[in-house]
Amino acid sequence: MKIISFVIENKARFGVVDDNEVVDLTDSLGRGIDTVNDLIGSGKLAALGQSLPADAPRYALEDIHFLPPIPNPGKIICVGVNYHHRNEEYKDGSAAPAYPSVFPRFASSITGHGQPLICPVEESQQLDYEGEIAIVIGTRGRRIAEHDALSHIAGLTCLNEGSVRDWLKHGKFNVTQGKNFDRSGSAGPWLVTADEFSSYDNLDVITRVNGQERQRDNTANLMFSFAFLIHYISKWTTLEPGDIISTGTPTGAGIRFDPPKFLREGDVVEVEVPSIGILKNTVKNG
Repeated sequence: MKIISFVIENKARFGVVDDNEVVDLTDSLGRGIDTVNDLIGSGKLAALGQSLPADAPRYALEDIHFLPPIPNPGKIICVGVNYHHRNEEYKDGSAAPAYPSVFPRFASSITGHGQPLICPVEESQQLDYEGEIAIVIGTRGRRIAEHDALSHIAGLTCLNEGSVRDWLKHGKFNVTQGKNFDRSGSAGPWLVTADEFSSYDNLDVITRVNGQERQRDNTANLMFSFAFLIHYISKWTTLEPGDIISTGTPTGAGIRFDPPKFLREGDVVEVEVPSIGILKNTVKNG
């Protein structure tokens, strides 16, 4: 099932994708389910997939304005350097790390499918792309055992973990500034629920810029699995329904070319995970 957040007639809504239509569930699920986060945490996703309300409004996909699947996550936690080839890309001779590198993003830094990615030209000319698979948490947990971690996943979405490269180096011990420019990244087009995946161990992630493939890898090559990431992160913060964990990007970001290939106004960035869909955005100066 595909869970979607969107705007229609200037109102923020949520629902599911049924063929090429959006079924608006915002007012159909009863008291206490007023947001997509409520829906995810309600435990009703499985039953919902078996029977959609017959009287719910329907809209064509081309008529809606896409929001990030989770417009207001409590937390967005990103993982750096999580593919083996990505670690090797640094060419520093270092061994694979014992623990994942993590940092936060704010909801204001993420826009939806089909919406502009903003290049902050007054501050930087170094907006870069990073195609990733993002986990959306479905069940609250703290100190989650690794063997139980996958049961806490509501589903997956595509994420472009856009980075402003020169601002990543402003702080001695952090990258937060360069990871949080307004609308520098994106997520979507929707959340595909966990029941659609038989395994998370063989998922491709591909990034294209203007139709040219720049990144491609598979979750079989992750240094830290989805289960370990949930286990590890939940040791130091309680994970809540709607929280997002972005699981790392493959080799091939723009900074790694000689000369670097940073994004420019008019560039079209696509992040594809075949079992999820294609997240597509055009770059705009702002």
